[in-house]
Amino acid sequence: MLDLYQFEMSHYAEKVRLILDYKELPYRKIEVTPGIGQIELFQMSGQRKVPVLKDGSEIIADSTAIAEYLDRKYPEKPIIPSDPDQKGLCLLIEQWADESLGLNARAGLIGSLSQNQSFRTAALPSSTPDILKNLVGAIPGDFLGILGVGVGMGPDTVKEATDALKRSLTALSFMLMEQPYLVGDTPTLADFAVAGLSMYIKFPTGGYLDIPESLKGKGVAGIADVSIFDPFFNWRDQLYTDFRKVSVRSNTPSTGGSAPTSIEIE
Repeated sequence: MLDLYQFEMSHYAEKVRLILDYKELPYRKIEVTPGIGQIELFQMSGQRKVPVLKDGSEIIADSTAIAEYLDRKYPEKPIIPSDPDQKGLCLLIEQWADESLGLNARAGLIGSLSQNQSFRTAALPSSTPDILKNLVGAIPGDFLGILGVGVGMGPDTVKEATDALKRSLTALSFMLMEQPYLVGDTPTLADFAVAGLSMYIKFPTGGYLDIPESLKGKGVAGIADVSIFDPFFNWRDQLYTDFRKVSVRSNTPSTGGSAPTSIEIE
């Protein structure tokens, strides 16, 4: 049994979960609780970010390194093409998804959270007390925007990210107009990277993620709620239908120090 040290809301972890499901590899999700400490995760993997995969004595950090490891160790249903042209294109799209699509999606989501009170409270864990949900929802969006400037996520950054996302989804829609996958006739790492890292743009519906039901189908304002990008999201939904397994929570956050308890998202 593989162990995936993860954060359920991490889109980089979702990329890995898609790959594991496609390869039909059984795994246990070990949820890492933010805010308590990063010592054990660092001791185990030499760094503090999720996802981290544990396969027996093997410890692999970083979603790309995990994908490459899984294709070497479990070569059935390969996700990296052997054809040189297709392999190069696959790896190029995956790198772009990691370094552009994923980062812009995070900025766009932060902007939507600051603008929409109900979306903001929906993003809180279902176990959050109502009084805390009310307090978070009552925070003025302008104040959150000021806080965002302090961490490099001000209104200008959010707008640039949202505009970039619109261009990216338009390009992806054109690419997928007459082909089922981004590279070749079978799914590759490129598809799973793009699908997983678009999670923040619009959260998938269905039982794939252990997130509040009120969050599913929601996402970045001006993208998740308009029909022009339906071709892309319809493609992604079909990928989920074909390959993603319904999520069953297999581990609860540790309180006794037996698992890592804090993360930084890649």
